[in-house]
Amino acid sequence: MLIHNPVLPGFNPDPVIFRDGERYRIIVSTFEWLPGLRVYSSDDLAHWSYETAVLDGPAAPELRGNPAACSIWGPFAVWRNGTYYVAYTNVRSTRVPYKDCDNYVVTATSLNGPWSEPVYVNSSGFDPSLFFDDDGRAYFLNAIWDYRMDTRNKSAGVVMQEIDPRTLELIGEARVIFPGTAARKTEAPQIYKHDGWYYLLTAEGGTESGHQETVARSRSVWGPYEADPETPLITAADDPTLPLQCAGHASLVETPGGDWYLAYLCSRPFENNDGFSILGRETAIQRVRWTDDGWLRLADGGHHPQEVVEVPDAGVRTDCADCVDRADSGGTSPIVPSPSLNVGNPVVGLSDPGFDDPLTGPSLNPNHWNTLRQLPDGEWLEFAGAGLTIRGGQSPQSFFDQHIVGTRQTALACTASVTMDYVPDRSAVGYLKLAGLTLYLNDANYVLFMVTAGDDGPVAVLQQSVRGEFSQVEVMPVSDGGGYDLSVRLNGNSAWFTVGDGTGETRFAPLDVTFLSGGYTGNFIGLDVIDMDRRNASAATFRDFRYRVLG
Repeated sequence: MLIHNPVLPGFNPDPVIFRDGERYRIIVSTFEWLPGLRVYSSDDLAHWSYETAVLDGPAAPELRGNPAACSIWGPFAVWRNGTYYVAYTNVRSTRVPYKDCDNYVVTATSLNGPWSEPVYVNSSGFDPSLFFDDDGRAYFLNAIWDYRMDTRNKSAGVVMQEIDPRTLELIGEARVIFPGTAARKTEAPQIYKHDGWYYLLTAEGGTESGHQETVARSRSVWGPYEADPETPLITAADDPTLPLQCAGHASLVETPGGDWYLAYLCSRPFENNDGFSILGRETAIQRVRWTDDGWLRLADGGHHPQEVVEVPDAGVRTDCADCVDRADSGGTSPIVPSPSLNVGNPVVGLSDPGFDDPLTGPSLNPNHWNTLRQLPDGEWLEFAGAGLTIRGGQSPQSFFDQHIVGTRQTALACTASVTMDYVPDRSAVGYLKLAGLTLYLNDANYVLFMVTAGDDGPVAVLQQSVRGEFSQVEVMPVSDGGGYDLSVRLNGNSAWFTVGDGTGETRFAPLDVTFLSGGYTGNFIGLDVIDMDRRNASAATFRDFRYRVLG
């Protein structure tokens, strides 16, 4: 059976893959978008469905005030003796030379919770992981940060400390067990034990075009660790023409049949864009093998990421119409999700048409929707019979109280549309209140396609911020009927916006959105209401959202 990478398209970075006795699981970073740490499940590595989020409800961390590209980084997960252990970082600041990052561990006996209160472990670096050895001892690893280094990226290697597997309290002293290779920027450490060797996997080279996965090994868990003489295991750094770029930040899983697979981060960039993609960093899977002398290699040879890979045929079911099908059409049907899954909420994938959401509730569909730095709250978001009502929050440059409900862009060519009921304020401060669609990467790079008050009546405005430089691109009058159909079509680095006001449609000139590429996340298509006069005082109601992948 063949699958097509990426298996998790759109913003799904830093994958950790593991098996819990029944299914394969992947957990990914979510940065400033909540719920945090998305969990996907599969029976066969080819068909993936969203299942849940680890950091949700009362367990959700406080992210308001965290700068862009901070918050929830690099998770690690393992299932041991019926318990799930998840380690993650909450990054509070990355301004050079320091990095304020707190590492936590949560546990649960079910992926759907309840999860324990987060246990704080340390703050010496990021990308934490746990390793449970055969003798019952456990170890906590993370990338070590050295602010003294004369480089912009100061990831100085891997630090490890013993940890009590029951209380999760650190034991003894931390030691640097691996300084990294000449590729530098050593991050995302994970240890696996195989045939008497301890294998240390690390991401190196930075998460951009120089990204790679490095493997080292030792007979002792404490090292010294010898780097594979043929490192890297996987990278696209030497070939910018590959469709998958930025390959690295990987984790391993063994199938019941004894095969091994690597889940890793990748991107599908615009041409000549240094590996950056409007879709952000995605998740791909590739088969690996062990050599006779005990090193890991890509099963098909070389060290490049591949779009099409083979996975085991075992475990595929053929009686489902509501799952993501990553397999070649060759007569293979999708699998049935387990009863614990959100049935009918498949991951939007390369072969999927998209999704429709009438926005009638009773809550946001977590497969599709996220909110920025705060969970949905009845003070600013509610469902009524007419649709989803959002009250006005802060501007797109705020780190605190934005009222965006966003979905990941998962394909370079796609469309999104929504119907909005909104009556602009005609007072002197009406221009401070806006409602509509947004394309949102971060506080410095965004597009607002909004209805607001103009000097002579309601207007549709197209505004953008490009690397922090704001401009009002275009303003068009619209009727004051209070009902508007908003849509955007994206194709590569271009976006076309259209507004219908009941009397006709107005199309705006195409906009170059290359600036929405880069950073650690990806573009979100969002429903947004802004009230810079008085928060929560104005509101818009959205209904009949439609997202479609083109071609």
